[in-house]
Amino acid sequence: MMRSVFSGLAICIILLLQANQAVAAPYTSWTQLTPMQQEALRPLSSQWDSLTPKLQKNLLHAAKRYPKLSPEQKQRFQNRLEKWSKLTPEQRKRAREKFQAFSKVPPESREQIKQMVRQQETVVAEPPASEEPPSEPEANPE
Repeated sequence: MMRSVFSGLAICIILLLQANQAVAAPYTSWTQLTPMQQEALRPLSSQWDSLTPKLQKNLLHAAKRYPKLSPEQKQRFQNRLEKWSKLTPEQRKRAREKFQAFSKVPPESREQIKQMVRQQETVVAEPPASEEPPSEPEANPE
């Protein structure tokens, strides 16, 4: 469990630190990627050619570990890429800021914060319970 949390954080770190890297890698088109890189980065296939070289470099670095991941870890990796690809630039900026703030939290307090966030996500994800049962449709007399 803890290993998967750290794997997820590692992926987030790679994605989030792209804004802090000074050295840009040369641009790589989607067609130049190996089949394994394309499999790992498939959620970004439609956007790949428009990503910055720095972000491409970071994602390619993350994709190197992909073949060694378990099936569950591969699914989690792709799910997170999918979510990241759907964020607006402003949402990505806020995610980076949250990550940077989290990295400043003492390690002994991080697990408590993660649990609080999970609880908040659960509350937000649960639909409100209906107080009244749905009424049955009336029969249509002919």
